[in-house]
Amino acid sequence: MKLHRALTTTGGLRFDRLGLFGLIVLLLLVFLGAAGPFLPLGDPTEIGAGPRLGPPSLAFPVGNDELGRNVLPRVIEGIGFTFLLSSVAVAITAVIGTLLGMAAGYLRGFYDGIIARIADILFAFPALLFGLLAAAVLGPGNVSAIVVISTATLPLFIRVVRAVTLSFAEREFVLAAVVSGASTWRVLWVHLLPNVLGAAIVQLTYALSIGMLIESGLSFLGLGVQPPSASLGSLLRLGSVYLTVSPWLVLVPGLVLALAIMSVNLLGDAIRNALEPLRGRPLT
Repeated sequence: MKLHRALTTTGGLRFDRLGLFGLIVLLLLVFLGAAGPFLPLGDPTEIGAGPRLGPPSLAFPVGNDELGRNVLPRVIEGIGFTFLLSSVAVAITAVIGTLLGMAAGYLRGFYDGIIARIADILFAFPALLFGLLAAAVLGPGNVSAIVVISTATLPLFIRVVRAVTLSFAEREFVLAAVVSGASTWRVLWVHLLPNVLGAAIVQLTYALSIGMLIESGLSFLGLGVQPPSASLGSLLRLGSVYLTVSPWLVLVPGLVLALAIMSVNLLGDAIRNALEPLRGRPLT
């Protein structure tokens, strides 16, 4: 509701060309990642499909890797894995972070102190260091990547939602609900959640871009997506070995990763700008 009112009040994303560009690019990348297995691009795991370290050509637009595999379907597969792992992890972060942030901002006192300290502890751990610990306990793979991304993006999510909740917790409509006998859960879900939802959506987009960076970094180190599957980070790791002789093995997945992160950030900026005029105006 808040997002709809913001879009109708400010003209929304229609007048934000960069935001519209980011949305189009993001939708295109998501479509390619989701529909990749059904597109006639070839088998991403087929060895010897072309010449080893072959340059881009009409038959292989993005060239071939060290095993002669077609790089184009592997990049498309990498887009799918990078988006999937990052999206699942950030969705988990959004649910947990919103609940904890609202609880800390509204209940305050003991609960606020405990949640804030937990967030500080998680914030102190570098993502890659925590990735090493998670890989040692859970083993390298998708589950470890999801755990690391969720843990790395959770503290900032809690802080943002807590700050917004604090700004609304003492408003008249919340106090009126408390005086009228509304339970804590009703105050959180009916009165506070609609007002923090906009900030949570904006933070979710930024967390998604951070998640893609972390996932790529973990896969680059061999802690994320495991062979024969590919993510953009693992493609960068494999291509870096042949950087001087086959630079396209790094250039293409690197450009795709940069484009994905840029599109998410542009969309997040557009949503933030659309919601800006409503800051401080409660939804009751």
